[in-house]
Amino acid sequence: MSRASATQDGSGRAEGGRGGRDARQQQQQQQQQQQQQRLLASAMVRQPSRSEPADVVRRALDFKSQGTQCYKDKKYREAIGKYHRALLEIKGLCRVLGDPESGPKSAAALLLPSISKSSTLTDEQKGAMETAELECYNSLAACLLQMELVNYERVKEYCLKVLHKEGQNFKALYRSGVAYYHLGDFQKALHYLTESHKQEPSDTNVVRYIQLTEMKIRRHAQREKKDGPQALAV
Repeated sequence: MSRASATQDGSGRAEGGRGGRDARQQQQQQQQQQQQQRLLASAMVRQPSRSEPADVVRRALDFKSQGTQCYKDKKYREAIGKYHRALLEIKGLCRVLGDPESGPKSAAALLLPSISKSSTLTDEQKGAMETAELECYNSLAACLLQMELVNYERVKEYCLKVLHKEGQNFKALYRSGVAYYHLGDFQKALHYLTESHKQEPSDTNVVRYIQLTEMKIRRHAQREKKDGPQALAV
């Protein structure tokens, strides 16, 4: 065998050896990545523990705080998204822990699939969640009222959720009155506005809406009185 041919054979073996090492390294890297993915998935499953309820409360409060900041920055759509995320956290935890008021099983419950049924909330955590829930619904109503096209039906819905648990909540009373006014139910509007006025007699917005509502009621009564005989004649 010539020296040239021997050199060529040696080079070929060297390249083949490097190729084999590269292939083994790639295989090891793939195995390591797969192992990391398995560990990550396993950690995600095992992550909920005795501290999970506190973690959920913390996340909910964090989303609510982000929503409040977005509202201050007049980013109302983003704020709505943050408040909804906070409510999903709260409702998911309540559903998993068996809160009868959390409603039927929904996507919210899937956020917290591995919380043990034996998990419990402390009184402090329960209070924080209840307060956060009411504030989120109130804030959602406030955001909607800032939109160019206001969904007054949804505003009413959110406010009534607050009043169901806190009947004398000023903001919910006032915004319910505003929603009913724009929905054309002036009697209910006057009821909620009057209740809010009892709490804040000097609030100019409440006073203005009461005046507008009373004006609508008077005009409606006058129209009925005027059209009554004609309606009977027909």
